[in-house]
Amino acid sequence: MHHSNDVVHATIAIVTLSDSRTVAEDKSGQLIRQLIGDHHTIGSYALIPDDPQLLTSNLLELVADPEIDVILCNGGTGMSKRDYTYATIKKLLDKELVGFGEQFRQQSYEEIGVKGLFSNAIAGTINETALFALPGSTNAVKLGMEAFILPMLPHLLGELRK
Repeated sequence: MHHSNDVVHATIAIVTLSDSRTVAEDKSGQLIRQLIGDHHTIGSYALIPDDPQLLTSNLLELVADPEIDVILCNGGTGMSKRDYTYATIKKLLDKELVGFGEQFRQQSYEEIGVKGLFSNAIAGTINETALFALPGSTNAVKLGMEAFILPMLPHLLGELRK
């Protein structure tokens, strides 16, 4: 159901965090592009190493760009010593959409068991920009995009523009 404030078209930035993948090997970034399809515009794409300072500067640059409505990050949300995405993004958020991470982990748990709890997915806003971070696996990206992000995006952006 659409509300009068819903935004049906957004410009999206994709940020893949990986120390090992190349652009050609970024299947999760490619899947995000595919799932966005013709519904929204890709305004930016970057593949950067799992580095908190690089992620912070990249995100702040994207937030400062008035054309970017949404930032979709993938990768670096796990528990390994090189996974900084969750902690870095949590510090930057003005408001956290707590239910997103909770429900993502719940659904992941139902699909893959206890390993789903390692998925530190997070979402929220910085100024008027929506920000989502998903694990780097294509299954996680598919779940996050289809079950949560794409269905909620119009209403979330409408709320941010009120």
